[in-house]
Amino acid sequence: MIDFSILPVYLTAVIALLLIPGPDMLLIASSSLSYGRKVGVFASLGNATSGLLLTLLAAMGVSALIAVNPIALQVLRLLGGAYLLKMGWDCMRTTPADTPELEQQSGMAATLYRRAVISNLLNPKALIFFVLFLPQFVSAQATATSGEQMLVLGLLLNVLGLLFNLFLVTMVGSLGKPLLKNEKFRTNQHKFMGLIFFVLAIWLLASQVPTPAI
Repeated sequence: MIDFSILPVYLTAVIALLLIPGPDMLLIASSSLSYGRKVGVFASLGNATSGLLLTLLAAMGVSALIAVNPIALQVLRLLGGAYLLKMGWDCMRTTPADTPELEQQSGMAATLYRRAVISNLLNPKALIFFVLFLPQFVSAQATATSGEQMLVLGLLLNVLGLLFNLFLVTMVGSLGKPLLKNEKFRTNQHKFMGLIFFVLAIWLLASQVPTPAI
């Protein structure tokens, strides 16, 4: 369904992109550090879920329509920033008594999954990335339509991204294991995540979102 002659170039570009630190990497790494590997895995799955949805929107041409609308992009940016600020505020308001016991840390998994999905979907830069990146590797030599090629390329991107994030979770989760047994850290772990959400909100709200020429 795709032109396999461009596959080496595409895979090289994907690997290079995965190695560049970004908000997704920060959220997944901090989740793993604060709550353990299981929560990090669910945050990675949340990121992959949003990636699949963005791939479908790009393949259907919906994301291109949004990407050329400056008002829609600004609304997305403001909603995304407001959501991250709310998550940060909720974490900061958490008292030590609300901190789960060590054996209950996995209860945060579903929460971080949802947060990863929503924060990425409300990030206009993620949407624009799929609009600008995938079409570069659509080939006229392939028998599939451009939408079908973008779907396959996007699925490949998401699979590689998930594998990379799971590797990151394993590494960071191992490093953070002693912290999860530290009473002082566990008392403040929600506040640490609150700080991460505030950083992500500022990152998103302060960034300039270009309108691509489609």
